[in-house]
Amino acid sequence: MVLRIHFTGDDLARTRVAPDCDAMWEVMLSLYRLRRREGAIVFGQWKKDALARVPAATRMLTTLVPTQGYAVDFLTPRTEPGSIAAGAEALRRTPRERLRVDLVELAWRHPGRRLPGWLGGLAAGSPRTLDAVAGAAETYFEACLSPYWSRIRAQVARERAHRARVLGEGGWEAVFATLHPSARWSFPTLELSYPADHDIHLNGRGLVLQPSFFCRRTPITLRDPELPPVLVYPIEHDPAWAHGDPPGRRPALTGLLGPTRAQVLETIAHGDCTTGELARRLDIPGSTASRQATTLREAGLVASHRLGQAVIHTVTDLGAALLDGRRPGLIA
Repeated sequence: MVLRIHFTGDDLARTRVAPDCDAMWEVMLSLYRLRRREGAIVFGQWKKDALARVPAATRMLTTLVPTQGYAVDFLTPRTEPGSIAAGAEALRRTPRERLRVDLVELAWRHPGRRLPGWLGGLAAGSPRTLDAVAGAAETYFEACLSPYWSRIRAQVARERAHRARVLGEGGWEAVFATLHPSARWSFPTLELSYPADHDIHLNGRGLVLQPSFFCRRTPITLRDPELPPVLVYPIEHDPAWAHGDPPGRRPALTGLLGPTRAQVLETIAHGDCTTGELARRLDIPGSTASRQATTLREAGLVASHRLGQAVIHTVTDLGAALLDGRRPGLIA
């Protein structure tokens, strides 16, 4: 079974990689990871921690996101910031017809599954019920994703930086060809393995490529091809992402480099990034990010190279060894 995305020349000009994580997609996809056994190496520690604090309201979300198969489209509205606040607010504004269509589809796709009575109110467009669903998404995010969000964003940022390099060196053909092992690109069609045969005709709308931390195995998209086109695809993970202290919490490193410089080094190590991305991740002025990256580069801890108008920073072997607390060249 195949997902086919049909492009025009205009679509290629309007295709882009999303600027950051999308919190609503990560909420939805993490619910799959939370209830399935696979992926223990990458998600096992997070799952163990998250299961201990899943809010009771999450039952509303798992009703809309079964353990397999169709999940409602309206739970992942497209917002440019991709934040949980923006996503929840967009969810609260979901039109009644969208709710009804998706919930009918949910019932049809999962025959025999007992559905709670509150879905009737949601299908009728009840603002109170819709607000409760949005609130459940916010509460779940705060309890189960927020403690890890900076690390999740860093992993996705590393993928974005990689895609930028691939695009700069080989164009969209190289991006599509390396997006997923199943990807087959022959203009005007991108084909990928998918749970069902599905076609999306972009018709000049372009495509948003959304790298996702909790997406696994195959890319995913919305069922309704008339919705704003998005292709959510899995990234490569650092298996140790859920372990250890967050950036800037290592006393020895902080004492050696200073708190800001230590944070800069650890942030770059979590994923190659531009100076602007580095400033945004750490909430520091761009001039400070540039100055600290320059100091680390002069010390041999960071390498920098230009890609178009941007400068990409990457941690060196020496920088990685310092972070790991070992001598360069030794295998930990």
